[in-house]
Amino acid sequence: MARILVADDDRAVAEFVRRALAHHNHEVTVVEDGVAALHALGTQDPFDLLLTDIVMPQMDGIALALKVARDHPNLRVLLMSGYAAERQRAHNLDVLIQRVISKPFTLQELVRVVEEVLAKPNMAKDA
Repeated sequence: MARILVADDDRAVAEFVRRALAHHNHEVTVVEDGVAALHALGTQDPFDLLLTDIVMPQMDGIALALKVARDHPNLRVLLMSGYAAERQRAHNLDVLIQRVISKPFTLQELVRVVEEVLAKPNMAKDA
């Protein structure tokens, strides 16, 4: 079981993700944007994975990933996006993020990618 923080302003997507991961025995906390994610990271027990949308109000997923890499280097980051241009922006962050999953995705795809990311050695922990 992993502790996963999900940041997505689309409530339907966030709930789909929460339910899918909780069904696979993960503890999931959902927030609506990057600012709320930073708050959760600073006030709750450590998370194993941050799963964040790229396009969000307040603070987007890329800005969030940059802050997380600086302040929480042991936290794995997985980005989600339905926009090709945003996925390309994220591609430039290969050192900071584990992966980008394209929306729309199926429950099986989501769980498979999350499990793969969680199973990989965390490079920041090894450094």
